[in-house]
Amino acid sequence: MKSALSIKNLTCKYDLQTTVLESLSLDVSQGEIVCLLGASGCGKTTLLKAIAGLLPLSSGTMNLNGKLIDNGSSWLPPEQRNIGMIFQDYALFPHLTVEENVAFGLKTLSKKEKSVKVSEMLALVHLTGYEKRYPHQLSGGQQQRVAIARSLAYNPDLLLLDEPFSNIDTQVRHELIGEIRKIFKQQGVTAIFVTHSREEAFAFADKMAVMNHGVIEQYGTASELYFQPSSKFVADFLGGGSYLLAKRISEREFETELGLVEAKAQQDILIDAECELLLRPQHIQISAIEQSSVTVLEQQFMGDHCRYVIDASGSRLIASSAEPLAIGQPVSVKVETQGVLAF
Repeated sequence: MKSALSIKNLTCKYDLQTTVLESLSLDVSQGEIVCLLGASGCGKTTLLKAIAGLLPLSSGTMNLNGKLIDNGSSWLPPEQRNIGMIFQDYALFPHLTVEENVAFGLKTLSKKEKSVKVSEMLALVHLTGYEKRYPHQLSGGQQQRVAIARSLAYNPDLLLLDEPFSNIDTQVRHELIGEIRKIFKQQGVTAIFVTHSREEAFAFADKMAVMNHGVIEQYGTASELYFQPSSKFVADFLGGGSYLLAKRISEREFETELGLVEAKAQQDILIDAECELLLRPQHIQISAIEQSSVTVLEQQFMGDHCRYVIDASGSRLIASSAEPLAIGQPVSVKVETQGVLAF
């Protein structure tokens, strides 16, 4: 697949002293939706600003569709990059109607051409009939659709979205994410969006870049990052797992308080060395029994299932069960070894 955005060894500094992004590389293919995922202060928005041209590079190169847009000395201004940007507050003009907002950037088109383009864009985002309304007369989801229609109207080479769903009600967020992803795929849009929500990233992105202190810890599909995290940081950020102390006794076998467990080492771990096994809830199956040294510590109702925390010789592990269990219930433990990783 042809690369749309290519970033090599990018470094950005504030005040020429504070390094925010360091030796960062990223390739985004045409028509791909990429998520920059990470905690506040990790550099997500800084990277978005650098791509948009709002923050100059200290070093490195950035190419868009084969054209150099920044290399630290040669810099293409934001208005010449053909990059669209959507903010979390939508940034609509409150004094303009929906159709006027969408038409705002179409300076080179005739009045008739503008009208046709606006109609096409509003039909695309399912807002036909809302042309004469003002932003304050729309819901948050509708305002976001207008912002997307405005950005897509002038056919940007790349679309940047900063926390695009953070101001949307939870009830409609997942539906809106699905709708917008479908629109982007229909139009072949290349997009990069920022979020701190792994659920949004899983639902919206083709690929995810987990960021930490100005670097990309791991880049790949959601399943690659979830099931094959390259570090404990990535595993912990994507969540849903726990760690069991272990000792490596062979190439595939690890000795634990729950018995021998087969696992794949993600790092160089010597034989007889102590380590930790990453266990997702699906790896630990528990069942009620009359007597056991392992008991249920916590129970969390998740709607379609329950999640349990168990005490296994001092280790707190997240487990799943096919039956309802009470706090304090002694349980038997079965470890499913497929996909267990050692760090």
